[in-house]
Amino acid sequence: MLLNRTLDAVMPFYRELFARYNLTEQQWRVLRVVWSNDNVTSSQLSERTLLSAPSLVTIIDRMEKKQLVKRKRSNEDRRQTFIVATKKSRALEEEVIPQVNKIQHKIENCVTTQEWLSLEQILNKFNDGMYAKSSDSAVQKKAI
Repeated sequence: MLLNRTLDAVMPFYRELFARYNLTEQQWRVLRVVWSNDNVTSSQLSERTLLSAPSLVTIIDRMEKKQLVKRKRSNEDRRQTFIVATKKSRALEEEVIPQVNKIQHKIENCVTTQEWLSLEQILNKFNDGMYAKSSDSAVQKKAI
């Protein structure tokens, strides 16, 4: 519950920012990955954003209509499609990232630098541990 309560305290700042730019949280996740990778496949995007492949298709369709991303076929493997940022998307990045950084600094300033680093380490341990347990469960189910 503490993690949920913390998320509820933090997310309104981001949601308000996204709403000003007519973005959903899912679209934001996609943009962050696309902005930091020149060519990203849908499967990579799904893995990095934690969005399911079927949901991602709809999200990318909407983002294409907004001219924020485009699909680009691979020259080496025509079956592979990359999701890439558009000029409009890059302009949005320049405008939004400083505002996101301000929110991030506000959050980080709630604790000391050492506490922030410790929090990151602890959350990574939770993620690693829970994903490992999920994998173990899947392996155990296959064995049964």
